[in-house]
Amino acid sequence: MSTIFDACKKRKRQIKAYAFHAFADPGCPVDYSGPFRDNIRSFLRECAEIEDYNVEGMPTWCTLLVNEGSGVVVPLYFIEENVKHSRRPFCDFCRCVGWRHHFVSKRRYHIMIPSDSEWDKPLSDRIFSLQNHLLHGLIHCNGFGHLLCINGHEGRSKYIRGREIMDLWDRICTTLRTRKVTVEDISTKSSMELRLLCGVAYGQPWFGRWGYKFCHGTFGVTEHNYQQAIEILSSLDLDRVIEDFKEVGRAREMERIILSYQKASKAHLETIRDLLLCMLELKSHLPLKNNTTTTTVATTARKTPAGPKAGAPKQSKPAAREKKNCIDFSTVAASLMSRWSIRRLELTAQVIVDALKENRSGGHSGAHVWMTRQDVRDAARLHIGDTGLIDFVLKSLGNCIVGDCVVVRAANPTTRVLQYTVKDTTTSNGAAATEPVAKLDKPALGPAERMDINRDMLHVYKHVLEHYPAEAWEPMRLAGRAILHSKHFVKAWPFQDADDEMLRFMCKLMPSAGEEAEELTQPLPPPVLVVVPPHATVGELRAAGEQAFRDTYCILERFEAAAVEGLEGDEEELLFAVAQSGATVWLRGSGVDLRCKLRYEGGADNWTVDCTCGARDDDGERMVACDICEVWQHTRCGGIDDAAAVPPLFVCARCGSMLAPHGHEILGKVALPPEYT
Repeated sequence: MSTIFDACKKRKRQIKAYAFHAFADPGCPVDYSGPFRDNIRSFLRECAEIEDYNVEGMPTWCTLLVNEGSGVVVPLYFIEENVKHSRRPFCDFCRCVGWRHHFVSKRRYHIMIPSDSEWDKPLSDRIFSLQNHLLHGLIHCNGFGHLLCINGHEGRSKYIRGREIMDLWDRICTTLRTRKVTVEDISTKSSMELRLLCGVAYGQPWFGRWGYKFCHGTFGVTEHNYQQAIEILSSLDLDRVIEDFKEVGRAREMERIILSYQKASKAHLETIRDLLLCMLELKSHLPLKNNTTTTTVATTARKTPAGPKAGAPKQSKPAAREKKNCIDFSTVAASLMSRWSIRRLELTAQVIVDALKENRSGGHSGAHVWMTRQDVRDAARLHIGDTGLIDFVLKSLGNCIVGDCVVVRAANPTTRVLQYTVKDTTTSNGAAATEPVAKLDKPALGPAERMDINRDMLHVYKHVLEHYPAEAWEPMRLAGRAILHSKHFVKAWPFQDADDEMLRFMCKLMPSAGEEAEELTQPLPPPVLVVVPPHATVGELRAAGEQAFRDTYCILERFEAAAVEGLEGDEEELLFAVAQSGATVWLRGSGVDLRCKLRYEGGADNWTVDCTCGARDDDGERMVACDICEVWQHTRCGGIDDAAAVPPLFVCARCGSMLAPHGHEILGKVALPPEYT
């Protein structure tokens, strides 16, 4: 794939490039303390280059991210969609997660990384219909958004893992001060639904590692149902599983799996959660079967000598492999466009290596002594006061050569904490090292290497989590179904006051009594963040809040704030004397455009949902309306198979019960729920 040198050459103009694993860290490229609607504009102006083409008429920006490990250049695109000119003005994702009452935002931003094969091509107009993006996120200008798509190696990416993409997305949302982001978790691996597998094993979905929690269930599942289902499945005793499988004559394979992992594990395995955690832990230690090839950073073209330089010690094959898998940190530093000079980056890397060497000297002879990231950071701070600089370098130090050492970075298999160590590239007599660097990250596995962990895990998933055999344990099946019906998760970024002198307020809308009673029948939208100077007055807060509402929502383009409710004093009163930064205030005013068609994100239709499963709102699952009462319910709950077409006429159970004694002629022409057919 393209290196940073190739990318510069193809674009024929100055580009902005940053380190992939450090991008959107504090201070990289900049810090933002305002509301999202302002932060995204500043970010596009300062950290991205506008493309010379549009996507469906929408302006497009691009930032290049250099993968420090492989050297490939990853394009990160930002597309600004003006809702008034959009083909899709309403947001189906807001409607399905319970945000249908939000006012329609004036702008929304698509954040994308295309698939590997599209990195060297301009974005096409069909980009929104593709499902193979490595990353696709959508954030409304009010700060509420949705993670629509994420694909790593499972999505056939050769260079980036899903976890790395998720880290990047989370850093972007954090630095831009996003309010809330939802995700519909339909991710699978080896035909296993990850929300069920990870839910039972870890007590949370895969996205829970980044703080995503239950948001909205389908088919009437509530958060209480979801937590209860996880507790039922995860606490299932392994001895009980073996006994229940004996009753149906299928205990041999399940007993073999349970006993083999109990022997392989150092800890005592009692429950299904213990068994799955053991499997996942052993699986994380196994070497990858298909190692992808990578390229290195190339900023200038140079020829390789035919042989070693005169007088230099001849390197053995293991040492050659070691250096091939690593990159000189000076080369990495030259490719990172940061606010620090290359010299400062190199000096900081040397300080970190010296700390790792000093730590190694206190360990056992011949052992590789690891230091946690926090310990390395604390040791470096004794010599360098800029913690942002230290964090930036630590992010870029994986498998890098610094002086005569190779810095190795890996996650502790038990605690999952990032840790570092160093390995000399040559021995004390100048001979090449005999152990490749890659072997440092591979612990001895013993009997786990002889197990087919994927097959065993799939067997437990299919026969315990999805289809538990014992008829007396029907709650097991219901629990698995409840977890599978919990697809929508959300992460909220709480309000944080920045370390500056500015005052911040959450402003809520208070329309006139007539507007709210006659037209605004749904709950009012969430408050907007307003930032004002430290010596601002109440009147200046009112004007800033008015402008914030006008800039955010289509329906409030002509909104006029008359007063700030709840604050004593007149408009000339200084804010710091009557309110504290971080408080919530109400802006009373008028001018809501009641004729605006772009009112609610859920659209103009006001559905009435009353399903037998308990659902009272649209949850994204397929629904059908009764042709008599016009109330919507799930097709599955109405007796219509998922693969079957919706009948031209449908009568719900309630109306069917009224028709059953009298409407024999009608019953033969409409589809009724199963209990009436």
